[in-house]
Amino acid sequence: MKKKSRTAASPEPAVQRHIAVVGAGIAGIACARTLVQAGHRVTVFEKSKGAGGRMSTRETEFGGFDHGVQYFTVRDPRFEQALATASGLVRPWSASTVRVLDDRGHVVAASLPANESHWVAKPGMNALVRQWAEPLAGAGCLVLDTRVVFIEEDKLEPERWQLQTDGPGAGVHSGFDAVVLAIPAPQAHELLTDSEVAASLSAELAGVSVAPCWTLMVAFPQAQQPTLSSLGPQWNVARSTHHRIAWLARESSKPGRGPIERWTVQASPAWSQRHLEDDNERVKGKLLKAFTEVTGIRAEPPYASVHRWRYAQTTKPLGKTHAWDSAAGIGVCGDWCLGHRVEDGFVSGLEMALAII
Repeated sequence: MKKKSRTAASPEPAVQRHIAVVGAGIAGIACARTLVQAGHRVTVFEKSKGAGGRMSTRETEFGGFDHGVQYFTVRDPRFEQALATASGLVRPWSASTVRVLDDRGHVVAASLPANESHWVAKPGMNALVRQWAEPLAGAGCLVLDTRVVFIEEDKLEPERWQLQTDGPGAGVHSGFDAVVLAIPAPQAHELLTDSEVAASLSAELAGVSVAPCWTLMVAFPQAQQPTLSSLGPQWNVARSTHHRIAWLARESSKPGRGPIERWTVQASPAWSQRHLEDDNERVKGKLLKAFTEVTGIRAEPPYASVHRWRYAQTTKPLGKTHAWDSAAGIGVCGDWCLGHRVEDGFVSGLEMALAII
């Protein structure tokens, strides 16, 4: 496809523009909110059934599981200011000291970041992004269950973009002055490459690496907080050197959660990569065995499920807050630009919007 004829040196007219944001995780919603506040028109496309991205919560009959992001930190004053608008949703997670375990589940160290709190949204991690996305949804600007598969020049207005989508709302959406891809770097790279647009951005993204993660969720309804029936360890959060497991968290220790004993267990990046294409039952069996080895809990959980995140933890970031091809009117943002923290995603989406404005 030929490059659009817009030039980077040409000033943008001081009029409302229509911008497509692909991805409704924290980066995409932060970008969209900022653009709307600046007076622009925005349409957000999300392939899942709800906003949140990896700030996700799996609801079950035994309670919720934060099976993606476990907590977030607050370092950037702009993020702190934005959180002030989420009244009642954000609480500090006063879990017991984070333990570090060896391969047999023995505690070898205990540590907490100095002068830094761990925060969670309640009743689940997805509550924060979903509240921020509500005004967009109410205005008909959030298109869910719809995956963008191709970017091309608008057939009627060549200076603008149109998007081909699949899913229940499959079709062509046109008339966009700019497109922002707030999705994992490998997916953004694939979309740009397949669409043959913004070659410079595509080349930049080729160097970003993001590791996968298998997540195990287990529930023991026979045990409830705060009076556990001697089930499991006396800690709530741990990092592990076990070859299968990297992180364990007792969900019922988080504020605003149900009392039933529930654990979220995240596999190590290396193990997840080796078993990326294994079927769910095989992965569940292996992680349950590792969970028993680390925690000493030998009871059979009445509920056990796994979820595969193909793109979870950034191992090689982009190295800047965002990337913006002003000549083409296409940009990319996400936590992977800076790292893998929730705050990285927020800052990336904010800076992407400011670059467009």
